[in-house]
Amino acid sequence: MLSIALPKGSLEEQTLLLFAEADLPVKKSSREYNPVIEDPRIARVKILRPQEIPLYVADGHFDLGISGYDWVTESGADVVEVAELPYAKTGAGVVKMVLAVCADSAVQTAADIPPGSRVTTEFPNVTRAFFERLGIPVEVSFSYGATEAKVPELMDALVDLTETGSTLRRNGLRIVDVILESTTRLFASRDAWEDPVRRRAIEEIRTLLLGVIEARGRVLLSMNVAADRLPAVIAELPAMKRPTVNQLYGSDGYEIMTVADKSTVNILIPRLKAAGAEDILEIPISKIVR
Repeated sequence: MLSIALPKGSLEEQTLLLFAEADLPVKKSSREYNPVIEDPRIARVKILRPQEIPLYVADGHFDLGISGYDWVTESGADVVEVAELPYAKTGAGVVKMVLAVCADSAVQTAADIPPGSRVTTEFPNVTRAFFERLGIPVEVSFSYGATEAKVPELMDALVDLTETGSTLRRNGLRIVDVILESTTRLFASRDAWEDPVRRRAIEEIRTLLLGVIEARGRVLLSMNVAADRLPAVIAELPAMKRPTVNQLYGSDGYEIMTVADKSTVNILIPRLKAAGAEDILEIPISKIVR
């Protein structure tokens, strides 16, 4: 039913992991760029460069695509954003498109860039629009990779993506402005979104993917509590809304269940134990569907 374009390169590993955790595993075939997802809603899958995917989806070659917001913006593709999928090359996070100069440059902000400066980037459209808004005429050159190697010998500044800025710093560069923040996006062609049958399938895929994103870093806690310790234990609990409390059969005790951040359970479980909780179970969560 649906055709989907998935990103090759830096987003590929995390994208395949997300689909596997959503019970939509992408199975590689003998043809590297033509894997399959054995699901009745998905007829065709391609793995392509993320730079190309937004325009291919906009032109109707695919119903769904995944790429960064940066490439959707750079291409100007007319697509429907279906969901934000906050993961990047190294996991969860936001990628920043930044303007950087040599560390010893006198430039402190984008407004300090001298007119006529040479700027290298893989995002010429976004870069030109940025400097046009500032009213600074610059010479924008397309970079075919290794953008940071061109400053200052060949270029005066660069516009590039970074998660932490560490690669730029290692190469003697300093960030002076953030042009935009980008996360991974799931988007659809307008024809697919306006077709009721395909739109329903798209929304079901979105539910599965977002369920995995929502569950990441969270666990389910289950515990038994005597009636007289119930208020003390509940006072220690985090909850998405309210904890679930069920009376135990043939007892005046209760079972409590709640969702907690995995990063907090090392502190939380001893506190629950001290407050009177017993038989505490920590259970992994694969999806949370709201």
